[in-house]
Amino acid sequence: MADQTTFKPKTQTKTQLKHPKQYQVLLHNDDFTPREFVVHVLEVVFHKGQEISIQIMWQAHQHGVAVVGSYSLQEAETKVDKVHDMAQHEGYPLMFSLREL
Repeated sequence: MADQTTFKPKTQTKTQLKHPKQYQVLLHNDDFTPREFVVHVLEVVFHKGQEISIQIMWQAHQHGVAVVGSYSLQEAETKVDKVHDMAQHEGYPLMFSLREL
């Protein structure tokens, strides 16, 4: 007589991973920060190409505000803090803000 082994499938629980909330970084226009400096920080801090940086800068110039990109809260805050430090060091009132998506 053969031994019969019964295998019970393991119950798997599905864990839903929540994606971290995303935040848009917004560039605000001002009348004092040179356009070249704005493009520079977009390239250096946000790793945007020159052409995209110029487009973002013009969007802010024409409409008062422009979306730079979407990031996790920690990454967005780090980038905005870096830009504000750079602007303050140069004496510019450049302003970025965050908006939760």
